[in-house]
Amino acid sequence: MRILVISDIHANLTALDAVLTDAGEFDAAWCLGDLVGYGPDPNECIAKVRVLPNLRCIIGNHDAAVLDQIDTKTFNLEARQALEWTKKTLTESSISFLSSLHQKIEINNVTLTHGSPRHPVWEYLMDSQTAALNFDYFSTPYCFVGHTHLPVVYTREEKKFVVYKPTPNNKITLSPRTIINPGSVGQPRDHDPRTAYVIYNPEENTWDYRRLTYNIPAVQTRMADAQLPERHIVRLQAGW
Repeated sequence: MRILVISDIHANLTALDAVLTDAGEFDAAWCLGDLVGYGPDPNECIAKVRVLPNLRCIIGNHDAAVLDQIDTKTFNLEARQALEWTKKTLTESSISFLSSLHQKIEINNVTLTHGSPRHPVWEYLMDSQTAALNFDYFSTPYCFVGHTHLPVVYTREEKKFVVYKPTPNNKITLSPRTIINPGSVGQPRDHDPRTAYVIYNPEENTWDYRRLTYNIPAVQTRMADAQLPERHIVRLQAGW
């Protein structure tokens, strides 16, 4: 069984299309939130994601913000500007889909959430100490998270706690009690501008982590045409 795992698309249709083309056929798709925010294609990304086979999708903090579930004042200036643009751009159909999303899902021995199992929408797992505290907040063998835009694996084995950054285009076998972040489709922040995604095989417990190039200038042009913040346009090129 092949499951596409994607996160933090952030309204970047070009990156999403590159991922879907590269992934080939898959049996199910799991999306870890933040379909919108930053990028120029919120409705198009939502329309493409919602028809993926056997979809399981959770809500991210940017998704929640455009629904007024989170105060946009908690975001920095540029993110807030992009959110306000997104609010004006979303169709009723897109709003309805985002409104239907849950904060946490358990499926096939995996917990899916955007931020963390402890605080699903907003908490960032940026360091091993914060990650270690979250192991008591999910009961499945694995927890898949997004939010940081940084691909990382946190594993707890008895008294040992292991943290490592996965190698692109490399399949690994997962150990039970692991928190995993596949990185970002639409706005990577690990200084690698290539889009990131994963193919997960629950029968083999393997995690095939992939990176690939896509047409970043095309996205930047659409962002500029929409008068989205310059900082978000520039950072796509360097992945920060």
